[in-house]
Parts: sequence; structure tokens; C-alpha cells
Amino acid sequence: MRRRLAAGLAVGALALAGVLAPVPASAQNRDQMTIGLSQFPSNFNPNVDSMLAKSWILYTSQRPITAFDADWKLNCVLCEELPSIAKGTAQEFTNAAGQRTVRATYTLKPNLKWGDGTPVTTKDVVFTWTIGKDQRTGFANNDFYTKKLVNVTAQDDRRFTVERDKFSCDYNNMEQFVLLPAHVEEPIYRADPENYKTKTAYDTQTTNPALYNGPFRIAAVERGASVTLEPNPMWEGPRSPFRRVVIRAIENLPALEANLLSGDVDYVSGELGFTIDQLLALQKRQPDRFTYTYRPGLVYEHIDLNLDNPLLKDVRVRQALLYAIDREVVTQELFEGKQPVAHTSVNPIDANFDPNVPKYGFDPAKARQLLDAAGFRPGPGGIRVDGQGRRLSFEFQTTAGNTSRETVQQVLQAQWKEIGVEVVIKNEPARVFFGQTMRERKFTGLAMFAWISSPDSPPRTILHSSQVPTAENGWGGQNYMNYQSARMDKALDDLDVTCDAGPRRAAWAEFQKIYAEEVPVLPLFFRVEPYAIPKTLSGLQPRGHQFSSTMGVEDWRMTGAR
Repeated sequence: MRRRLAAGLAVGALALAGVLAPVPASAQNRDQMTIGLSQFPSNFNPNVDSMLAKSWILYTSQRPITAFDADWKLNCVLCEELPSIAKGTAQEFTNAAGQRTVRATYTLKPNLKWGDGTPVTTKDVVFTWTIGKDQRTGFANNDFYTKKLVNVTAQDDRRFTVERDKFSCDYNNMEQFVLLPAHVEEPIYRADPENYKTKTAYDTQTTNPALYNGPFRIAAVERGASVTLEPNPMWEGPRSPFRRVVIRAIENLPALEANLLSGDVDYVSGELGFTIDQLLALQKRQPDRFTYTYRPGLVYEHIDLNLDNPLLKDVRVRQALLYAIDREVVTQELFEGKQPVAHTSVNPIDANFDPNVPKYGFDPAKARQLLDAAGFRPGPGGIRVDGQGRRLSFEFQTTAGNTSRETVQQVLQAQWKEIGVEVVIKNEPARVFFGQTMRERKFTGLAMFAWISSPDSPPRTILHSSQVPTAENGWGGQNYMNYQSARMDKALDDLDVTCDAGPRRAAWAEFQKIYAEEVPVLPLFFRVEPYAIPKTLSGLQPRGHQFSSTMGVEDWRMTGAR
């Protein structure tokens, strides 16, 4: 869900970095805060399912081994220093199969503890790897555990060595490796591996302090409605002044705005709160109440296509759907041009972007020609049918209550009807859409949502043919389309091992060319993260990638009476 490096985009006199000026020393820090979020997680296990609402909450209470910071630089979080071939903490070697590979040694920081006081050790590391490579557990980053990590060995309580299946440019990156507490989760896993993902303590004992190693712990949960955080007394890092943070899920976006303006919530998440059109309108009505920041980032809005659907197997149909969308008008009229059209999953702000990638401009005549060539002719009501009498009709799904997405849906529905394609809108709450429909590939036609990723991160789990979720692999992987392409598999494999700048840019260009030609999804635009930051809130840093601002929640401060 699991990709980013650019400065913030200013609108008028808006803050570029999104970091507010320090509050005066005389101002008193508040000890409670309420935050609004537009989605509620489908579950709380950090490794099962990929959903931004979950990771946004869990970064307050659980930290990965490595992560990208606000400057898009990879850093150790739970480890002392990134392994380095130059420093001798990583070594290249040839494995028994004659393949070039690498092993890297990490040292956990001293005094790391779970919330119940149990030390975080390499036992947790080895257990997390063991359970991750068991496909029955359905880890979202299935490929990372089952293929990329050949072996994980504990040297002592703090040092462990990771052996990769082959050399890769990001050999020292463990961002996908989120530790689980072995003393809590191992007995559950051993008792019933096949049902671990539903019996995990993260869902059956969500408030157990032993599950968390970050600055906060989850103290209370009202399913579908709210999560309450309290300080983790075992946290060794900077202390937050908040003794309680309440995160409220308000999936109806106008209601979310009303709660902010009434003071029922203090702050609305920039990553998962207002849509850009909503914030632009709010800024016009309330220009002085908040600091408005529009942060470009690696958030890719697109439409997944279920390639098991016989109507979508023909690339000409997929290309026609893309030619029929006037994406420039969508982004200009709905988002004031702030969200650039996407031609592939690579953002123009990314150094890997290829300006020569094939592009699909708005061309309904070309779309009709492609549908004619694919055997679909206008039928009753103007909807096209083929020689077998099959109507060119699809279900179109997204997250219910997101007014921006629902508006885009209606625009696309009308544009596709002009070329004889019918779409039937069928939206669901985010926790259902992501927790079941997408994860278990229950959508039948089109599904609109966004991926948010790390800088320079090839989307292997999304596009590689080995990453299709199935019942057999516990619905692991994120290739929801069932996209099968030998060309794409090779391009992704090449990106893993092509590290020098020039050849790597060429490999990324090849990836983008294949993506554009084969159209596994319909690219829409790159979202800008819109923040309305209260002027009493300091220390919050918009990041623009998958490691959201809550990775620095311990630095947040809020002043003034509520």
C-alpha cells in the first residue's frame, strides 16, 4: 500500500513545510486532543491488510524497524544504524544457487520495551519473520516475508542478521517489517495458524498494553467510531504532553467539517480527512482560522480493474475507458488544478518520472474506435453490446461518504455513457471496501481508491503476478486486479537489482512504458494532502508518503483552552 521528495506546494501565502511556528513559552500545553479521521480500520494487526486509517493510528503506538522521515530519507527507527556494505555491517556474497545476494546485521536500540514492560528483543524479530512467511496468516506484504527474506537469525538479544533472496538496492530497508510481540502473539499463532488473522490479540485484546512499543498505546476502542490513546509509560523517547488523544472516525465529510468548526474535534487528519476541494472551499470561508497546507506526495488515485472480468481482459476496452475520461477537466474544475493528472503510478515530482511515457489524452472518438474494433456496437439505450449479446456494463465501487470520490464517480459515469459504456455505482464503507471487498477480490468491475507509498519504491506487491491475493495465501498480496504480465514481472525484478542512477532511471522508464501500454489500472491523478492545522497546534510535519505525520506524534503540542 504500502514511495517519495519534493517541497510543499504553497497556495497563496500558505506554509510550505507545514510546520507551525513554535508557540510562546508562556502558553500552556493542553493534555487532551480530539482528532477527526474519515475512515475506521478494518482491523488493528499492523501486518494484516493494508489500510491507511490503520497505519495512521498505529504509528502513534507502534514503530517499524526503519522508515522514511519528513525529508524522505531512510532512517533507523528501532535500530541503531542502517546496515552498510561500506561499513561492513552488510556483506555481499554468492548463495548456493550461484546468485548474488546480501546479508545485513541490525542492532536494536537499547531499552526498547512493549507496553507491559517486556523487552523488545530479537525473539520478536524472528517470530515476526516466522509468522510472516506462513501464507496462512495473510500478511499484506506477503512477498517480502515469503520470498525476499531467506533467513533471519538472532545473534543475541539485540543483534540480528537478515539474508535476502538476492541483492537488492534497498538491502537495508526494513520498512515493511513491523514487529509483533512474541510473548503475546506466538501462543495464539501456534494454537491455530489458519485462523491467526481473526484471532490475533490486536483484534481480540486491542487494549492490551503489551501490543505496543511507541509513545502511545490504544486504551479504548469503540468499533467503527473511535480509538482512545494514552501514553505508553515504557516509551523511552520524547514524551508527549497529552494524557489522552481521542481519534474519532467520521466517514461523512460534511459532518467531519462541521465537527471541526464546532470544536467537537480539534484537528482533522491531513492524510485521511478533508478532500482538497473541501479544504479549498473551507479556506475561502475561513481564511484566518487555520494554517492551510497542501502537501504534494506519493498518493496515487486510480481505478483498479478486475481482469478476471471477460469484458476487461481486452486491452482495447481498458484503453477506451481511459481515452473517454477528461482527466484535465476533472482536476481543473474539481480541484483547481492542484492535483496533476497521472499517466502511470510514478508522480512527476519523483526523480524516476519519465516525461516521454505514452499518454492517453481525452479522445472519445478514439475510444469509440477501440470499442468498435473490440466487437462492441451501440445497442438498446445506447449501451454497447458484443456479438454474444454482452452489455458493456460494470459495477463501479469506492469508499462511501467520500464526497470527492463520489463526485468523480458521477463525472466518469457520464463520460463513459457518452461512448456507450454503463457503470453502476455500488459504494461501501471504507472498513468493508478495504477489509473485505478489495482484500478478497470481491469487486467485479472497477474500484477507485489511492495507494500511498515510500520514495523510490517499485510497486511489486501491487503488480507482480506472484502477488495476487487468494484463499490459499490467506489473501496476502495486493495485486487485486489479477494482473499477469511477464513483461511487468521482469521490469519489477530488474528494478530490485538495478541501483546505479542512470540504468535505474532507464529501468523505471521501461516500467512506466509497460504500465501505460498494458493499462492494468486506470490512472486518475496524484492527490495533494490538504491540511487545516489549528494555529494552536505545533510540531506536526506533513510527510507526503506512507509514513504519515503520526510518526512524530510525540512532538505535537497544543495550547489554549478548549
